[in-house]
Parts: sequence; structure tokens; C-alpha cells
Amino acid sequence: MTDSNHPGDELWMQHALSLADHAEGAGEVPVGAVVVLHGEVIGEGWNHPISGHDPTAHAEIMALRDAANRIGNYRLVDADLYVTIEPCTMCAGALVHARIRRLIYGATEPKSGIVQSNGQLLDQPWFNHQVEVVSGVLAEQCSSKISQFFRRRRDTQKASRKRLLSKLLD
Repeated sequence: MTDSNHPGDELWMQHALSLADHAEGAGEVPVGAVVVLHGEVIGEGWNHPISGHDPTAHAEIMALRDAANRIGNYRLVDADLYVTIEPCTMCAGALVHARIRRLIYGATEPKSGIVQSNGQLLDQPWFNHQVEVVSGVLAEQCSSKISQFFRRRRDTQKASRKRLLSKLLD
């Protein structure tokens, strides 16, 4: 794992953050991902497992699917994936299978992140492909987007419970 940013990493992470807004607009956890090959976007994705009724519809998976469809190959050799939050086990495995060159993520994910927070899955020697990892790109912005989303959701749920209680007491 490295904290060494390449030129353009912040620009692409900003793009991933804008894709996270699509997820948030649909009531999904705001995570966005973009696949870049030779300086061009070849895939985009954002979370929509709830609205899509698909447990695999994480931002990373959607971006990988989009990129593979666009280039006509499930191998995304030399491509980089930018995602606003540390990937889970499923997504990290997909990066290996897709042959992603670099994973660049913003915020760590203490509950289900598997790249740094709960293990270093991508550092394991048994994988037949190694993914270079860069963490912490625009970490504060990425973390803030998620935190604000969950704070608003908790406030909304609290207000709903309060209204329900008020109706019951009337």
C-alpha cells in the first residue's frame, strides 16, 4: 500500500465523488467509482443495491461492468479504479479478477473495508495478480460525504419515531 498519488488522482476522485451523488439521490449509501485507462474514463458506477434489488450493485462492481462492456473485455489490464471508500471483500476480489492495475480510494471503511481496515486482502501472496493500492486521496471529503449521509438518515429516522410516538400518545 502506498500513499503516493499520481498526477490526476485528485481529479478522478472528484469525479468519483460526483458519481456518489447519484447514489445519494436514490437514497443509497453515497459511494462512487470510476475506471480510468490511459487518462480516459472507461467505466462509471455508484451504489444501488437497494434500488436495483442487487446485492452486488456496489459502485466498484458497477464501474467494472461498465468498463468491461465498453472495451469488450472482462480484463481491464492497465486500468485504474478510483472509489470514494475502501472496498469490501467482494469488490476487492473483483479488482483482482479484472486485473485492475491500481486501486485508489478515499476514506477507510472500518466496518467492512478489507484492503486496510480489516485485513490486507490485496496483499496476499496467493493471488495471481497484484493490485497497487493508494489510500487517502481526498479522504476527508469522501469520509464527510458518508458521515453526513448517515447523520441525515439517523435524524430522519429519529424524527419519524418521534412523530409515530406523538400519534400514539394523542
